[in-house]
Amino acid sequence: MKHTLIALGAALACLGTAHAQSNVELSGLVDMYVGSMKAPGGARTSQVGSGGLTTSWWGIKGTEDLGNGLKAGFALGAFFRADTGTPGRWDVGSGAYDETFFARDANVSLSGGFGTVKLGRSMAPNFLPTILFNPYGDSFTVSPLVLHANTGWGVDDTHNYKTTAADTGWSNQITYSTPSFGGLSANLHYQFGEQRGDNKNKKNVGANVLYFQGPLALTAFIERAQIRNPNTSEQPTKQNWMLGGSYDFSVAKLYATYGQSKVKDSTVPKYDAKTTSLGVDVPVTKAGTFKAAAAYTKAETANPADIKRTTYTLGYDHFLSKRTDVYTAVMYDKIKNMPSPFTASNGSGTSVAVGIRHRF
Repeated sequence: MKHTLIALGAALACLGTAHAQSNVELSGLVDMYVGSMKAPGGARTSQVGSGGLTTSWWGIKGTEDLGNGLKAGFALGAFFRADTGTPGRWDVGSGAYDETFFARDANVSLSGGFGTVKLGRSMAPNFLPTILFNPYGDSFTVSPLVLHANTGWGVDDTHNYKTTAADTGWSNQITYSTPSFGGLSANLHYQFGEQRGDNKNKKNVGANVLYFQGPLALTAFIERAQIRNPNTSEQPTKQNWMLGGSYDFSVAKLYATYGQSKVKDSTVPKYDAKTTSLGVDVPVTKAGTFKAAAAYTKAETANPADIKRTTYTLGYDHFLSKRTDVYTAVMYDKIKNMPSPFTASNGSGTSVAVGIRHRF
């Protein structure tokens, strides 16, 4: 009996040690707004929407301390639309850009003094530079830069005028993240195309660099994409890059970016776009910040007139606690010279939204 108790105590001690070396965390964010929304060329709609400042999501992640400075980790994350309780950013079965369930994260990693190697679905090279260098972060609703980069102005690959090459996340990829050297870090991305036949060599490659030192921050990314995401079918070759910077003067934080996007495939119509964005955050109280942002894109295509998009957003974000904030935003968005049969997208629209965001 005594030996049994000793063995049981040793087993429990081992379990306790294993538990201390590992952790699993459930987290997420719910963002809802009430708004009167009008897209360029569209009709005005009054709505309760999801993802005013951040796309609603939930996920689980964990790490295990392997000893000798090594850690294993995993992350599973899914987007959802809180207004209806529907999974994903858009409907599953919606075509070439079909959503997957764990479209935010689905990966495993190994990290140490060498940096981090990650396998699976995770951020694309464009994501961090885009969301960290504009006042409205990753808002697909009111951020001028994100709207120009990540929301299609057309309806198919040959007339899709967004500047991002292939979604904000890539599937089937290897990512290597360097350690930080004096505030400088980099991420290298390679997505396997997993195609057959004539498309067997199709792939996505890219990299980004981030630098943070006191009030100054700088970034750059480049991508070359031949694979759609999160659906992993073949697409026309598209390349894009961006440079960005910000500086925090305490009384105001300024943002600026410049980027280019180009279709490098002679089998589809010409597309060569240049995007400039500016922004500012102005703290007005300890908890509240005034935000202003603008983006301008000019796209050279096979059409005689360049397609142009101009977007301005003014807003205010107020934190009620570390995890909960309320916000309001007014956005003006204008598109001109869209070619036939997409001329219905030409015009302007003003949208107004008031929302609440909670992190858990």
